[in-house]
Amino acid sequence: MNLQTLYFVVFASGLSLCVLSLVSGFGHLHIGHLHRGAHGGHGAGAGHLGRALSGVNGFTILAFLTWFGGAGYLLERYSSWIASLILFVSVLFGVTGACLVWAVLFKVLLPHERVLTTEETAMAGVLGRVSGEIRTGNGIGEIIFSQMGARRATAARSDDGSALERGAEVVVVRYERGVAYVRRWEEIP
Repeated sequence: MNLQTLYFVVFASGLSLCVLSLVSGFGHLHIGHLHRGAHGGHGAGAGHLGRALSGVNGFTILAFLTWFGGAGYLLERYSSWIASLILFVSVLFGVTGACLVWAVLFKVLLPHERVLTTEETAMAGVLGRVSGEIRTGNGIGEIIFSQMGARRATAARSDDGSALERGAEVVVVRYERGVAYVRRWEEIP
């Protein structure tokens, strides 16, 4: 194996893993988890998340490998430089790529992140409107509600087994296994 092949393999591996990371993030595929200190208590903010993620992480490592391999391959193939100079310049390119990714991650993305509190995502007490009729007994329907500035929908059952027509205003009494148990707004004391 010559150096050109080695640089290409490093570049192709880094790029493939970057693409896999991007696709799995958009598709919400969970191919394994690494939990490291980002599970703070109530009130933990963006600063906490920034401290939990090291500057040397999966994103910056993949950026380094991709830029290092790409620069090394191009220099090895199209320049007449000696191998040690190509290695040095490739490392510089790799570090530059990793620094760019670090800057975007820590200066642009992470400052806007925060840990959600239980109160912000709790379903009990949420006011909603029936969008899919809930039938008598164990019938299941759907409600639409607003939470954290977004409009959401979830499966719903009547808490007391009564029928609820479409458009009825309801309050979530409890939330179990992805189903909201609701009562009419008028019935809540």
